Order: sequence, then C-alpha cells, then structure tokens
Amino acid sequence: MDTAMAAVVRESGAFGGLLYVLPPGDDALWLVMVAGVPQEIATPWRRVALTDPMPVADAVRERRLVWIGGQEEMARRYPRPALVLPYHFALSAAPVASSDAVQGGLVLLWPGSHPPQLSHGQRDVIETGCRHLGSLLQQAADSGDPVLPADRPHTLPPPTGRALSPGEAAAVSAFVDRLPGGSCALDLNGRITFVTPAAADLLGADPASLLGALPWEALPWMDVPQVEDRYRAALVSRQPQAFTVLRPPDAWLSFDLYPDSSGISVRITRGSDGAHASPSVPAAGPSRATVLYHLMHLAATLTEAVGVQDVAEQTADQLLPALGAQAMVLMTAEDGRLKIIGYRGYRAEIIDRFDGMPLASDIPGVRVLSTGVPGFFATFADLKRDYPATVHEDGMAAWAFLPLIASGRPIGSVLLAYRRPRPFPPGERAVLTSLAGLVGQALDRARLYDAKHHLAHRLQSALLPHTLPHVPGLKVAARYLPAARGLAIGGDFYDLIRLDAHTAGVAIGDVQGHNVDAAALMGQVRTAVHAHATVSASPDDVLARTNRLLTDLDPGLFTSCVYVHLDLATHHACLATAGHPPPLVRHADGRTELLPVPPGLLLGIEPDTVYSALEFHLPPGSVLALYTDGLVEAPGVDLDDATAALAGLLEHEDPADLDAMADTLIRHAPAPCDDIALLLISPGD
Repeated sequence: MDTAMAAVVRESGAFGGLLYVLPPGDDALWLVMVAGVPQEIATPWRRVALTDPMPVADAVRERRLVWIGGQEEMARRYPRPALVLPYHFALSAAPVASSDAVQGGLVLLWPGSHPPQLSHGQRDVIETGCRHLGSLLQQAADSGDPVLPADRPHTLPPPTGRALSPGEAAAVSAFVDRLPGGSCALDLNGRITFVTPAAADLLGADPASLLGALPWEALPWMDVPQVEDRYRAALVSRQPQAFTVLRPPDAWLSFDLYPDSSGISVRITRGSDGAHASPSVPAAGPSRATVLYHLMHLAATLTEAVGVQDVAEQTADQLLPALGAQAMVLMTAEDGRLKIIGYRGYRAEIIDRFDGMPLASDIPGVRVLSTGVPGFFATFADLKRDYPATVHEDGMAAWAFLPLIASGRPIGSVLLAYRRPRPFPPGERAVLTSLAGLVGQALDRARLYDAKHHLAHRLQSALLPHTLPHVPGLKVAARYLPAARGLAIGGDFYDLIRLDAHTAGVAIGDVQGHNVDAAALMGQVRTAVHAHATVSASPDDVLARTNRLLTDLDPGLFTSCVYVHLDLATHHACLATAGHPPPLVRHADGRTELLPVPPGLLLGIEPDTVYSALEFHLPPGSVLALYTDGLVEAPGVDLDDATAALAGLLEHEDPADLDAMADTLIRHAPAPCDDIALLLISPGD
C-alpha cells in the first residue's frame, strides 16, 4: 500500500495525497493514509460522510474523478474546505475501486502553479493508481486483514534527498553561514530541524531549545495567527510565503519561507521599523492559529447542519479530533429529565442508564445545563470532590462540561472526556467554551428546524390519503417520495375517488413550493377536487370549479393538476389537465404512448379559464401512469428525454404487478430535489 500510494503521488506530479477507505456497510469515508502533508492539516477531514459537500464524497458517491483547478473554483463549488484552507492549490478526488465494489477514495494535491486542467497522462496515472489501490484493498479484505480506520492515519515518510559527502556538507554549511541574516529549516509538521547560530541570535533563543520545537510554541511572541497561517499556506500551495513579526520589545524580523516536498527553508532578516503592532501575548493551551483554524471549520460545518441529530454527528466529527478528546456526550433537558441527543466514544449501556434520568444537581452535566457555568476536572479526584456520588466507570481521566448557550441562555451541555489527565489552562478553557457556543447556536436552530419539520409532516400526512379506497375492477399502486431539500415536504398530492359501482375519479397534482403553506394549499385543492368530483362533474368542469375557488382564495401559489373520470363498465376514460405533465398509457400489447391532452392553465391564475377534456379507451391489461414533475425533471436533464426514458421503463415492466412497476419507476427517478407522486391505474376484466 505504501509503495502504491507513493507511486501515484510521484507519477501524477502531486505533492501530497490522502487515501480514504469505505468500510462495508458504512456511510462515511475514513482517512487511513497521508502523504506529503502533516496529519494536523488533514485532521478535520479524518471522517467524511458520503453526503458531505466534499470533493472525495462526490467522487465516491458519483464514481467519477473530481477536479478542482484552484482557489476560486474551490470556493465556488466547495465553500467548507475553501474557508478552512483559503490557499492557492489544486486538487483531484477519485473513487478507489476493485472489480467488486468501491473501496474508498483518493485525494491528490498539487501546487497552486498547476495548469487549470489535468493532462491526459495525469488522468491515466490517477485511474491506474486508483485501480491498483482498490485491488490491494480488496486483497487485504479477502485475506481477512482489511484496512480499517485507526486512531491516527498512517503517514508516508517524505522522499529522502541526496546524501552529501562530508566535503559537500561542509561546503553547504559554509555557504549558509556566509548568507546575510539567519537560516533554519522546518519539517512538514512545522518543527525546526536545523538552525544557524545567526538565526538563533536573531530569534533570541538558544539553538538547542529550538531544535525539534514548533516556532510558535518555543517563541511565545510568534504565537500570532499570521505565522502559522503563512506556514500552512506554504505547505498547501507549495509557493514561497513571507511575513514580518515583532520580537519584543522593538525588533522587527522578516521571514521568507521556501517549501518543497521535504519541508520548508526559512530565511530570517531584520525588518524595517515602519510597521506598528503590539507584541503578542503568550497563549495557554492550543495556539491561536490552531484555534482559528478549528473555529472556522466547525462554524462552516455547523452552518450546513439541519436537524438535531445532524448537529450531534457534526459536533462529534469535528470536536473530538480537533481537541484531542476521546469521547463526547451532547445533552439537553426535556420534561424535567435528562435527554441525551448524541454521543461518541462511550458504551451504549452507560448512555442508556443516564438518558431519561430525572434532573438532579449531583449529575455534572445537569448542573452545567441549569447554571450555564462550565466545569473542568483535570483528574477524577477533582470530579469526585464536586460530585461525591460519581462512580468512575467510563475509563476516562479528565472531563470538561461545557454549556450550550443560545440567545444568552443555556439550552444544553456537552461533555468532552480525555483518557489522560489534562490541566485545562485558562486559554484552553476559553477555546472550549467558545467552541461549545457555536454548537449551542447550531443546536438551537436545529431544534427549531426539527419542530417545523415535525409539524409540517404531521400536516402533510393528515392531508394525504392514508389508504386508497377499494374500487372493484380497478388495480391501483401509489407512491410518494418527499423532496431532498428544505423541509422535505411539499404540495404533491394524489387521490382515488369511488363515485358509484361502475365509475371512479383519479386526481394527481402539485402545489408550488416546499413549505407548510404548500402543504396546506394542497389539502384545499385535494378537498375541492374531491367535492366537485362527487357531484358527477366532468373533468374539465372539476378543474374549472377548483380554479375559481383558488383564485378567490388568492393563496399566492399556483397548482398543476390532472383529473380523470373512469367508466369501468365501458372501459372509457376522460381527463383534463391544468399545466400538469401529460399521463402515460401502457397498452396491453406493451406499446406506451404519451396522451396528447391539451395542457390548460395552472390553477389559481385566471378565474375564467376554460379547460379541455380528452376521451380515450382504457381496456383491461392497460396501465394509466399519472405522476408529478419530480419523477422526470432534474437539472441538466432534457424533459423529453426523461419522459421517453420513463415510458421505456413502463413498457418493459409486468402490468400484472403494479407495485413492482411503481417501485421500478421511483427507483430510476433522478435525485429528488422535488417531491415525487406516482399513481398507477389498471382496469380489470
């Protein structure tokens, strides 16, 4: 695996890569191998859900190569990673597959100087490399030793440089010493691997104390966001970077960074005295640049979270790796009891014991929830001192209980647990509390969303028929699929109306919009169609009367509708349509046609609209298919082509099994960005 990964990175001309695996039955990709970039930069994307708006998720889900040619394209197509890594670089993501199945995904990174498009040779290298990696992953699985997610992904060592002879090494050392200013070198993780005496003198530090250290940790005055930010920019873009920083009390130093595949060379010189800034304050806990990095990523992620469970999953995915915690519990109060809405890293039996427990002050999470005051416990002895009844059963050594604040009040709490004792210095406490604040705001929005979602679905389910009536001599199959966006509700409806022993009415329609108003209007339209149909009005008259009612109500939404009157004794049908997709008829011989019905104006526009009716024969063995536009419409898809494809599916299905036919039509529908309603009608002998 190491050899194959190194080969595809090298031969494609990329400077780095990330290899993900998709465990069987999982809905997320897991990072298992990193090449050319430090793990710390890749940490926010250790787990990528297949539904995440990320290049590798799209590549695996759609089984295609995704190419991002630069920073502007990244910001336009994938704003979340663009916000976290606002640097100039190019990226490709491709599915890693064997002959059996998709095994994972491969992300490759190029410098910002890469041409706007991949060359044919690079595409061939990527495709060949992905097939090789997929084959290796499949072989590992077949041998009983599959590649599975670990606590930390495996990191490939950087390529080794040319070995220098003693004479060359002495010449290089002398060359560096002769240059003005000072020089040092950083590895890919940012740690100092080499420093000249002149550089140490400019930095005001002993060379021995610098070696192996991160500059912004060894030198407190360098703990300012721009320092680590320029280091990240150099690593990700592989282009030179520069910055100036104040070494207290008054020495300005200029830094020039020159990156390559093995690390970063740094030139340090005295800067001008023209810049003005105050010296930085030493940080406690994570560096400020690291804090900003994770704050931006968490904020960007939570803006896309909708429901409460989505917030819980995103919080666990982001906070645990970012903060080095091993477990998390998200809690709130509900009817005087503790409600656990999400957790990670704990056994289910522990969570089940606390979930639903009456609120009591001797439960740490409850006290934080009620007071809004965070609690930090560096050891179990500290926790036991404040909560004597606590039993040490989770195997953790340090805990942080953080309030989730929204609109100035606590709405819940989050527990972060660590396997090792942790001192929680003031700076880190502030960081943790800030991050919890973001989660609290997102959770408040998510709870409101879930409440609206629940209310809307209750309204919609109450307005749609729970079951269709049994009509002798008629076989019926109905399907409804909600939209994949918004509240996942809308105004699509269908109905089957038994008029008498030998006649029935069938209706299908679509109210504009995907909200509670659309669902409410859908109920009014369905009721109006039903009422007019039961007084034996003709299809054109049913639509005309319903249209007049809607224009009088003036709901501000328009509705399409088809109404069909069926005479089961004569196998005669008559229909009228108001701006709705025309129905399909599958004849008994398998031939399928689109009914040439005059379209008519949408309901609710013009009160005096006159609708035309079409009469046709519907003998036994034939199938009438009524559907809403969500079944055939999709961005970039020609409507005529999609309708013809639907007719082809209808033609090849067995008319004796309408349920199987309905399932096939729904299964082959485009990704539902709109509601889908489908009604199949087949008369018997």
